[in-house]
Amino acid sequence: MKIEFWSDIVCPYCGLMDHRLRQALDRFAHASDVHVVHRSFQLHPDLPREGVTQRELFRMAGMPEAAGEQVLRRIEAAAEAEGLTPYNALERRLGPTDFAHELLAYAAGQGRSGEIWSAMFRVHFGQGRNLWTVEQVLDFASEVGLDRDGAAAALHDGRYRARVADDQHTAQRLGARGTPFIVLDGKYAMSGAIGPDELLSAIGSVWEEGHPAAVSPLPPITGGDGVCTPDGCAAPAPSGE
Repeated sequence: MKIEFWSDIVCPYCGLMDHRLRQALDRFAHASDVHVVHRSFQLHPDLPREGVTQRELFRMAGMPEAAGEQVLRRIEAAAEAEGLTPYNALERRLGPTDFAHELLAYAAGQGRSGEIWSAMFRVHFGQGRNLWTVEQVLDFASEVGLDRDGAAAALHDGRYRARVADDQHTAQRLGARGTPFIVLDGKYAMSGAIGPDELLSAIGSVWEEGHPAAVSPLPPITGGDGVCTPDGCAAPAPSGE
């Protein structure tokens, strides 16, 4: 079974859903047969490279600060209730995530995609780290054990730039308007965050659709005139015995 997960590092619902997906798969009996593919979707590619605060972004988007704060505080409360702490969705800075996504694509090429996505969510929402410049991204790469020189070369020559852009275009063609966006087995899409139990239920339902259960034995009806098996034939017991 394949799960494709489009997200952006600065999306607080995405960090929460990354945690929920890992938790759901920990509870899923067939997790070893599930392949998770992380894909890129940039929410704010036009932000200045130095970044802006979340409150500044509210104003730039024309959103009342009180309303925006209420939404993000709810996300923080949900994260805390689910054991994802610290998780700071409000008091942070946001910036363009193009270099971060190119590094994530590089990590996928090293066989470390899911691990590095989760680590990047943790440092951004847990530590308030900025990941907008090449140096910031390469410092992170070194910290998580990626080859800094290899990552630097990948960012310098832009070898993953088209892949990052294609991820976003694919999501938009599938109907995504934002993140998180999850596609299960190429058949069903989930747009936005859903609860951990609902996520596990959706994964289970799609799994069962693709792996129908074996035929169950039918309830027997007694009264036949004997039966033959590989071990021989037996006559029915005389009535009254």
